[in-house]
Amino acid sequence: MNGSLLADALLPARWQMTVSLGSHIILACFGVAFPAMIFVLHRRAIRHDDHHARELAKRWSKVAAVLFAVGAVSGTILSFEMGMLWPELMRTYGDVIGVPFALEGIAFFTEAIFLGIYLYGWGRLPDRLHLMMLVPIAIAGVVGTYCILAVNAWMNRPNGMTIVDGEIVAVQPWDVLLNGRTFLQFLHMWLAAFMVVGFLVAAVYAAGLLRGRDDRHHRLGFTVPFAFATVAAVVQPFAGHLLGGRLYEDQPAKLAAIEMAVETETRAPLVVGGILGIEIPGLGSLISRGGLDREVPGLNDFAADERPKDGLVTLVHWAFQGMVGISLALLALGIVYWWSRRRGRDLLTRRWFLWAAVLAGPGAVVALELGWIVTEVGRQPWIAQGLMRVAEAVTDSDLVWATLGVLLVVYVAMGWATVVVLRSMAARWRAGEPADLPTPYDSSDRTGALL
Repeated sequence: MNGSLLADALLPARWQMTVSLGSHIILACFGVAFPAMIFVLHRRAIRHDDHHARELAKRWSKVAAVLFAVGAVSGTILSFEMGMLWPELMRTYGDVIGVPFALEGIAFFTEAIFLGIYLYGWGRLPDRLHLMMLVPIAIAGVVGTYCILAVNAWMNRPNGMTIVDGEIVAVQPWDVLLNGRTFLQFLHMWLAAFMVVGFLVAAVYAAGLLRGRDDRHHRLGFTVPFAFATVAAVVQPFAGHLLGGRLYEDQPAKLAAIEMAVETETRAPLVVGGILGIEIPGLGSLISRGGLDREVPGLNDFAADERPKDGLVTLVHWAFQGMVGISLALLALGIVYWWSRRRGRDLLTRRWFLWAAVLAGPGAVVALELGWIVTEVGRQPWIAQGLMRVAEAVTDSDLVWATLGVLLVVYVAMGWATVVVLRSMAARWRAGEPADLPTPYDSSDRTGALL
């Protein structure tokens, strides 16, 4: 390949993946977490004949359909980008990671089928059967996410193959799904999905409460997703700690970048902030290795072409600390709300809390994006840890800048259209329009039924 072409293609290829993945990951969160929240509301509607819960379930299912449609587009774009932008990766290791991608596709279609049945099942299916249509939707979302995280875990810790003299002579694709790191990465992402969706949806209803819409509808719309988000926020630090504890074995250079450790040392300090930040003695070793006297690797232990560049080290360090800081703030907000509620204090009448809840929505999204910056940028320069560098995998096409421009136009248009549609739906619902979908035919018309 022409070296200059690769250099020209690398930057726009990275930006294209950044835009695509950074956008799609938010939509994917709704596919994972939203069905469970809708399930709780729908079940409550059945058990307690709660018309507020029923109406919310109807509305949220329509929102889920819109976001699913947009996510289908962005996910399809991502699947094409893997082959178009990184052809050497797919050409060399496609047989190894192909099974998880195929299973994710099956999960996607399963989710689409049952989501359609659920949407048009209101008033047409028995209540409990209709409720159970959410189960395969939720399972499909979880399976699809697990499969994609299996590929990412493979990129962080390649397995599922035998390499002899630089050639792949045996492929065990199922081993990729059972990669020892996949479950922890999935758990971390699964909890993050509930935090993102829970805090985002709660933020919408907190904004309504700020505008004086203090009614049963808004309180229920806030409480259910906020409960999910709080539980996820409580468990997340433990999952993140377990996942981070594996970095020393799998990606020591990434650990060094996270800690901004230049030299290897025991009783390593925790650096809060950048180079001029505050150092807390011993805490770096305790958090990252589980003991005060444990060794934390330094960046100088690695060749310059086998670790993130200096500017990227700073980015990884700040991204990690930003992710942790925001997550802890969200955890504190959840604990304050539920503790106050237990003591009989109604924080939904306090403007300071409602503003905090509104900010928690985008805050959770920022924490999610920062987490993926740590995961992806911290692995640099490798696209597959220790096997293939990003620069070796990139396409040699000279059209990547053009495709990046097209992608930006498509995503801006898609984002704008999504906001317009969701705001239009919300306006109609506030005006009293029911959230029912129109039936595709009149059930009394036998000719229509046949069509």
